[in-house]
Amino acid sequence: MPIFYPDILNQRTAPRTFSYGDKDVMLYALGVGLGQDPMNETELPFVYEKGLKVIPTAATVLASGAGRAGPAPDMPPGHRQSQINFLMVVHGEQKVELHKPLPTSGTFTAEGRTIGAYDKGEGKGAVIINETVWTDEKGEKVATLTGSTFARGDGGFGGPSEGAPEPHAVPTRAPDLSVDFTTREDQALLYRLNGDRNPLHSDPDVAKRAGFPRPILHGLCTYGITCRAVLQAITDFDPDQIYSHQARFSAPVFPGDTITVDLWKDGKEISFEARVKARNATVIKNGLTVLR
Repeated sequence: MPIFYPDILNQRTAPRTFSYGDKDVMLYALGVGLGQDPMNETELPFVYEKGLKVIPTAATVLASGAGRAGPAPDMPPGHRQSQINFLMVVHGEQKVELHKPLPTSGTFTAEGRTIGAYDKGEGKGAVIINETVWTDEKGEKVATLTGSTFARGDGGFGGPSEGAPEPHAVPTRAPDLSVDFTTREDQALLYRLNGDRNPLHSDPDVAKRAGFPRPILHGLCTYGITCRAVLQAITDFDPDQIYSHQARFSAPVFPGDTITVDLWKDGKEISFEARVKARNATVIKNGLTVLR
């Protein structure tokens, strides 16, 4: 079934209530590499319930997938349901906005909707943008997650070709500082316990059939590592200073790679990109963290 435009802009998910606790918060932190040195007292609060802190990008997994870009299945009467070919979908961009710091536990409601659909042309794919909003038990907004998917097999549906949000442009000067993170060989096997069980990240045969020599790291894990870089290099491990964190995925990371995160500081705006120097690959582009 094709994408129907503009009907797709009326797609929504039904409100979904979910809860998480300190175990989920700590598992995410371990999944993006914090706590490898149990004597590192600056990282310990992210993986230990005593004085527990929450990494802002944990919002991408704490709702067990509620914030992931994807179709919103509910439609008002009289509107046509669009169906994307998910075998041909690539996660393009991710943004997390925190309207208040994430608590270490709680119960929330997530509601999603499609906010944009852009047609690159027949055979060239489509860009679909979805938004998920969390509210707490008081009805107050906690987080907004915006994600784009590049649907390689769904171009030519007749929607607009222009008007999609422009990626953030990082400064052209040399980075103000750079931070290196060596990922573990089993990083993807650990990170997948946060909820993304796609075998591309765990099964060598599936990875080879997808054209990779071995399972790749989750893009959202690399995204979390870039937030870890901002926490370490800019905020002195204070997550409450971060209002939003956004980035564009540009190339895969393999578990065991060393990721270099380049950062540029301009007031409350922190631009960043991430690369694997050993392969001369830029894996995250157009990154922007906005501080409170």
